[in-house]
Amino acid sequence: MGRIKNKFEKLSEAGRAAFIPFIMAGDPDYETSLAILKELPGAGADIIELGVAFTDPMADGPAIQAAGLRALQSGQTLKRTLEMVRAFRRSDATTPIILMGYYNPFYSYGVDAFIRDARDAGVDGLIVVDLPPEEDDELCIPALRAGIDFIRLATPTTDDLRIDGVLKNTGGFVYYVSVAGVTGKGAGELGDVEGAVKRLKRASGLPVAVGFGIKTVDQAQCFGGFADAVVVGSALVEKLASLKPNDGLDGKTAGGDTNINAVLSFARDISNAVHNSRKE
Repeated sequence: MGRIKNKFEKLSEAGRAAFIPFIMAGDPDYETSLAILKELPGAGADIIELGVAFTDPMADGPAIQAAGLRALQSGQTLKRTLEMVRAFRRSDATTPIILMGYYNPFYSYGVDAFIRDARDAGVDGLIVVDLPPEEDDELCIPALRAGIDFIRLATPTTDDLRIDGVLKNTGGFVYYVSVAGVTGKGAGELGDVEGAVKRLKRASGLPVAVGFGIKTVDQAQCFGGFADAVVVGSALVEKLASLKPNDGLDGKTAGGDTNINAVLSFARDISNAVHNSRKE
């Protein structure tokens, strides 16, 4: 059984939703993002989305676009992102890791080489924003054959005519984008999102995660009441970006323990909200 499936089965038995944080690999630098990555499970992360920096992230809002740019300026590459996963796996063999990004870096790396290296590094799933179902032969099918889940996005505009194609070959879970737009824009209306989650669960038989625009503890708790997982990305990225040199009593810089702990503290608040969202 894969790590993603195993995680959702354990969470279902416990009667709670999963918390899935997103961070950009290499933001603001390799060492800081690796330190945060290693500590996220201890802050309550059940599954981790690790962003792959790209120069033209069309589905991302300003916060994640800026994070990708900072990562690229610090020298982050897809190869270094896989090195981060390997480093993480030396101390954590159970927390699923999903790479989220765009097709160009994977294509440039070489699909066969990437799938081999990703599997060997310990990657469990892929979310590739700009590869539609019509292009499944490019990366989706080879990844599935290697045991890497290919997680598809569904949106408020995914109608009944499109849903079968979107869900075909989807593995791990379905990622429901709560609003039509870019990341960080704002969460969708609760009732509309809940109806969409129920529809996707019936159609796919898979867990459904809700993301895009979830920024507060209250929002996370509300969506965790009915979704199988809650994804929070822009809010964590913004938290890290907001921390300047001399933040904190000890005056450490954005790469120091004080600011890393500030990000992890925020993640812990969100995870507590998600994990307690179904308690009476």
